[in-house]
Amino acid sequence: MSRVWEISEKDVVSQKVGYLFSGQGAQYPGMGKDLSGSFPQSKKVFDIADEVLGFPLSRLCFEGPLEELTKTQNCQPAILVTSIAAWEAFKTIHSAEPESYAAGLSLGEYSALVAAGAISLQDAVYLVRKRGEFMEEEALKSPGSMASLIGLDLTAVEEVCDQANVEIANINCPGQIVVSGGKKEIEGAVKAAEEKGARRAVLLEVSGAFHSSFMKGAASRLALELEKIKIGAPRIAVVSNVTARPVSGPQEIKDNLIRQITASVLWEDSMRFILSRGISRFFEFGPGKVLKGLMRRIDEKAQVSNMEKSEDIRKEPNAF
Repeated sequence: MSRVWEISEKDVVSQKVGYLFSGQGAQYPGMGKDLSGSFPQSKKVFDIADEVLGFPLSRLCFEGPLEELTKTQNCQPAILVTSIAAWEAFKTIHSAEPESYAAGLSLGEYSALVAAGAISLQDAVYLVRKRGEFMEEEALKSPGSMASLIGLDLTAVEEVCDQANVEIANINCPGQIVVSGGKKEIEGAVKAAEEKGARRAVLLEVSGAFHSSFMKGAASRLALELEKIKIGAPRIAVVSNVTARPVSGPQEIKDNLIRQITASVLWEDSMRFILSRGISRFFEFGPGKVLKGLMRRIDEKAQVSNMEKSEDIRKEPNAF
């Protein structure tokens, strides 16, 4: 398993800020409504998504119901669109610094690529809708589950995985690692983690074994969709979940998005890479404050401001 990148002092470059984008699970009814009503640029983002999908995703974001919004094929485009609505509002007041870094948690990587100009909003909405559909269909064919293991280091979790025959899905921050696999196997992993002294081992309310080999079929189908999509070089460095390094050309971006479906999300490593570049100031776009919480565990000195509502965007001083 890849760990924190070793960066020599001479490699550290003084950059500006880090832009972080929410992942799946942060959704709630009402998200984005304030932004859409406050910024024409944000409303346009929702209007584009409604047109691409052929149904009012905006209404689902603004009104729910939660059960429908939480479905994988709905929440993925919903979170992407809400995140980009916040990004577009942010840019009306603040400079989008081209020398900065961007990253998104799993699904959020698509938002980061849109913000960086590598993928159009229209194509990203289409892709994540398909991505969600493929993942959900694969979950129905190969039922699985996930669990969050709190208080164990990576070595201990790897031992749990070997013992229970499950896979590491997310390395989020020190002491928080998510595992993925068959339902019975995940229950075994929870028990094994508790026996190893985990502070908590919690089954997650998800419909499938995401970021594992259970999703191979979804990855193959996504690869076909990505062949139809025009991808350019990002204007802002985007750090990949799969490698914890910035992506460069269009083919690498496509390859990593395909791999991301089955690979572990190296979030902690990704954040440590960005921190190693001299960045300590971050903005989190999209619903919720999950990424701010994870950063607190990774580096308590880093500052993260949430860009979720119009008041967040308007009150944040322009420090660029």
